[in-house]
Amino acid sequence: MKLSGVIFDWAGTVIDHGSRAPVAALQDVFAAAAMPITVAEARLSMGIAKRDHIRSILSVRHGTPPLEADVDRLYADFLPKQTECLGRYSDLIAGVPQVAEGLRSRGIRIGSTTGYTRPMLEFLLERARGQGFAPDCAVCPQDVPGGGRPAPWMCYSNAIQLKISPLWSMVKIGDTPSDIEEGLNAGMWTIGVTRTGNEAGLTQQEWNSTPAENRRHVLAQARTRLDRAGAHYVIESAADCLDVIDEIAGRILAGERPK
Repeated sequence: MKLSGVIFDWAGTVIDHGSRAPVAALQDVFAAAAMPITVAEARLSMGIAKRDHIRSILSVRHGTPPLEADVDRLYADFLPKQTECLGRYSDLIAGVPQVAEGLRSRGIRIGSTTGYTRPMLEFLLERARGQGFAPDCAVCPQDVPGGGRPAPWMCYSNAIQLKISPLWSMVKIGDTPSDIEEGLNAGMWTIGVTRTGNEAGLTQQEWNSTPAENRRHVLAQARTRLDRAGAHYVIESAADCLDVIDEIAGRILAGERPK
């Protein structure tokens, strides 16, 4: 058995260093509804389907399940706002095209999952292609029965479309606990991403200007959250994944399954 497929998350993993687009859109929408939220509140449930994300924010804020009418209203306001934000936050993370080339040279197919809607994902696919990244498969919550993360359905859909079995010959890479849970629930190996993702929350420019001691603190906090979610490996950026991929490939070749 060999490692046959790698499934990437999008925001914070292959695009949008710091996963800023969802935060910006959510803060704008909640502020317009006279319910301003902090960055921390916006990031708490990052990675899940956006409608569920809005529901989660309301639940935490009020301590009770929200009215679906309130979720509907905020989600309807969110959709155009998020699409608008994507144009500002759709740059590929440095090194991602080279990683894709490295995976393909190893005979590994590339899938992806996201919490974004299908129109948003199509926008990102077009932008990413122009920058040198084109996965073989891209799945969003609306594509599968049962919705998005942390359920495994999007990962299953990738496996079906890529014609890969068993699922323990695949790897899921993402920057949020829900990404890790998604991969674990699908029976895959998992790699968490710290520096470029939601748990650090810094753009490339902000990271570059952050003092070394603060960087270490940010990375340690991000690693702790991803470790707690059960990540098999944690790296700073998806651009750093090839050595880890090779290690996992060796473990799969030896018959080892993820635990």
